[in-house]
Amino acid sequence: MGLPLRYSLGQLWVRRARTLLTVSVVALVVLATTLFASLVTSLQRTLVSTGSERNLIVMRKGATNDGSSSVSLEAYQAIRFFDGIARNARDEPLVSPELVVQPFFVRRDGGRENVLVRGVEEIALEVHDEVRIVEGRMLRRSAGEAIIGSGVAGRYAGAQLGADLEFGRRSWRVVGVFESGGSSFESEVWVDARQLADDARRPQSYSGFRIRVAPGTDLDALARRIADDPRHALEASRETEYYAKQSESADTLYWLVVGLALLAGVGAIFGAANTLYASVQSRTVEIGTLRALGFGRGSILRAFLIESLAIAGLGFAAGGALAWALGRAISAALGGVGFSAATFTTSVVQLRVGSYDLAAALVLALAIGLVGGFFPALRASRLRPAEALRKA
Repeated sequence: MGLPLRYSLGQLWVRRARTLLTVSVVALVVLATTLFASLVTSLQRTLVSTGSERNLIVMRKGATNDGSSSVSLEAYQAIRFFDGIARNARDEPLVSPELVVQPFFVRRDGGRENVLVRGVEEIALEVHDEVRIVEGRMLRRSAGEAIIGSGVAGRYAGAQLGADLEFGRRSWRVVGVFESGGSSFESEVWVDARQLADDARRPQSYSGFRIRVAPGTDLDALARRIADDPRHALEASRETEYYAKQSESADTLYWLVVGLALLAGVGAIFGAANTLYASVQSRTVEIGTLRALGFGRGSILRAFLIESLAIAGLGFAAGGALAWALGRAISAALGGVGFSAATFTTSVVQLRVGSYDLAAALVLALAIGLVGGFFPALRASRLRPAEALRKA
């Protein structure tokens, strides 16, 4: 004979003070775990979503990122006419020469951050086809104009449409805001490449260039041809692979989150177990009566486990809802969360609590309920009727 489900769930209300205490402990663990996990997954999603499957990025051999590379104008002029490079309607090679610098920007709260400023030419939007202007227009050549990513907009002084953005040795008029599907490009500022080179006093015109590969062309074969060219010490890689490597910095954060979640989970397990042990101790007469009425050990064990899992479920619901609300509030208040990228610049990440983050928190909450409730439930099921009534 099994105990009805309403018995286990009814105990949550009967002992509501104790239930609320345990639910709060589980909710805090879920809240912290979900927010940390969402930070890591948001960063990984931002970096991995950057780049196009049809693009190659060309840099100096040995360079690990745009900021540490330099490519001559002669190399650009030679490689842009290689076979296999796509062309636009004007029959121009879809090659975007780019220069990267990392000046300081002043945040709204007065702090300073390095921001990636990318010098581009008009063809950049045709090569980076995931980038689209959502406010204003594209910058004009040699006009001292800038377009800013949506992650930059409003985060720094002057980073808004129509304002003057100061960095380097001059100010730049912001004429457009762009988005790129949540990728790391949204944390950048784009200006005219030649003006940026003059302002930064860079003898080499470019840091590298992006190539749109023609349909049907073997990307790896074109990359090998560029690397094997004896005139220039260059190497090419898929743009998606380049940004995937940049996301490896988030792996360390991921394992840190796992470790913190396990430590917090162990603490919550002990808290839940102590609460349920106390519950068993205070319910010896009740347990003895149930056993005397013919309810078996298995029924008692299941009833206490259901009670423990219900508490964990309530803790997950409360902690998950709070984490979702806090994530939205933090992103709205701060304009995103800044992470240091491999280029030593700030990548602005929008904190989004996703289904994966909530699923991981749910597994942790159920583990807390299962492990924390098993031994108290086992102890309750082993109480003999006469012994339980005598102890009372």
